[in-house]
Amino acid sequence: MNIENTQSQMRKGILEFCILSIIRRGEAYPSDIVEEMRAANLQILEGTLYPLLTRLKNASMLTYRWVESNSGPPRKYFSLTEKGDDFYKELEQTWNELSNAVNALARKDGQPLNQ
Repeated sequence: MNIENTQSQMRKGILEFCILSIIRRGEAYPSDIVEEMRAANLQILEGTLYPLLTRLKNASMLTYRWVESNSGPPRKYFSLTEKGDDFYKELEQTWNELSNAVNALARKDGQPLNQ
């Protein structure tokens, strides 16, 4: 088996939740999302991010507004809609349930992970 492929699939599975987590804190510009993801050691390319943002916008999870820039073209800032916030809360609940279940299964002899 290829560990890199498995790791990539695991990251892809939580990508949407992570992006929505960033946007939920306030309006976000795509390059800022990429930067924050990279700072958290979750690599994402803008070529992956933009289609995901478009899909979420088309599903009424996100909205955006244009902001004029002093150093180039206007910037599109994304924010969650009410529907997007409800969706995020459902994802958060799912993440917590999965995380707890995986941690319980990964423990050995009742010891916490990383021991």
